[in-house]
Amino acid sequence: MSDRMPFTIFHLGPALLLGMLLFNYVNLPALLLSSVIMDLEPLAVLLLGLKYPAHGFFHSFLGGTVVGVLVFFIMTALDRRVQKLMSLLKLEQKYSRRSILLACLLGVYSHTLLDSSLGYYDIQPLFPFPGNPFYIQTTTGVYLFCTLSFILGAALWIKRIKSFR
Repeated sequence: MSDRMPFTIFHLGPALLLGMLLFNYVNLPALLLSSVIMDLEPLAVLLLGLKYPAHGFFHSFLGGTVVGVLVFFIMTALDRRVQKLMSLLKLEQKYSRRSILLACLLGVYSHTLLDSSLGYYDIQPLFPFPGNPFYIQTTTGVYLFCTLSFILGAALWIKRIKSFR
């Protein structure tokens, strides 16, 4: 695996910002979960010593769609529990199943785009087509984007909490 991997936590930054900006349209917990769950693939490769690319099928848009749909079913099954947690965090939302699905797909696609921009040798975001057209030369910009996104997303969350007092 590459030393350029943004740790899974970095994926939460863009997801949090996107979720706060689209708060009335997408389910925030589904977006956050789907933006990080993709890294179960490289984790399994590392822990189990699999002879499989760390960023294999599930790090493509096609594979990400499969993951997104699976997360959709998980999130709809856990709906009441998630609603209670979000209430504690002052992030209650009115949402539909469609907004959960949209959030799941946004999460996995944003993850794929971020990882693709880092130019892993094994990632093929447009699988079954080979190659990676999203690679950019510098990783600093990607990490900076993720960090600033988290800060802005957290600021929007705090602003939302304060507006409910």
